Amino acid sequence: MIRPLALVTVLVATMHCAVAATAPAGASLLGVNLNKGSESMSVPMQIVVLLTLLTLLPAVVMTITPFLRIAIVLHFLRQALGTQSTPSNQVLLGIALFLTILVIQPVAADMYHQGWEPLQNNQMNTSQAFDAGSKPLKTFMMRFAREKDVALFLSLSHTPAPHSADELPLQVLIPAYILSELKAGFQIGAVLFLPFLIIDLVVASVTLSIGMIQLPPVMISAPFKILLFVLVDGWNLVLGSLMKGFYV
Repeated sequence: MIRPLALVTVLVATMHCAVAATAPAGASLLGVNLNKGSESMSVPMQIVVLLTLLTLLPAVVMTITPFLRIAIVLHFLRQALGTQSTPSNQVLLGIALFLTILVIQPVAADMYHQGWEPLQNNQMNTSQAFDAGSKPLKTFMMRFAREKDVALFLSLSHTPAPHSADELPLQVLIPAYILSELKAGFQIGAVLFLPFLIIDLVVASVTLSIGMIQLPPVMISAPFKILLFVLVDGWNLVLGSLMKGFYV
């Protein structure tokens, strides 16, 4: 059974597998022997490597998970509502983080079982564990990475086109996934802006027609936008539709 912090463990384990191939023979990290030999990595060096991996963890969570799209959409929604700093950045990022955990949990479970557990039980070496553990992540990212973006990074990296999508390297698939998620997030944000933009235009036209020039139209339209958002149960619609997009 996966521990409660399985997502963090799996992400650290994935980065650990990537670094393990370059470690000295016989080195051990997180209780796993990397290779057989007489040399070993000292405990301070293990701590340095582990802390280095942990510093990369936030960037990994923000880029190769649904966190990227969710955070962008929530920030666009706040700007469309015109509520300035409400909800705060901490609240929006907290919502995005927990929704990300909900979506990525099955992927993390597969990575844990296919890569990390065999490595701990000495059933695979680090290279095999990394390949096996990265397959669920590749499958997830391939669902959302556009072919155009994949082709772009294949061209930029001068990587020959693989025979199948399963053979795409992570150094190509990850930036392609990020670019695709950025486009998806901006598309959803633009659609969210439209109904609130109409309210702003109507209020601005009315205020100008009756000569209320000194009163900013935003102050009048903000309550109407918030009221509309509450009446249609906007949080349920936005977050529900956003999450359904990851399960299709």
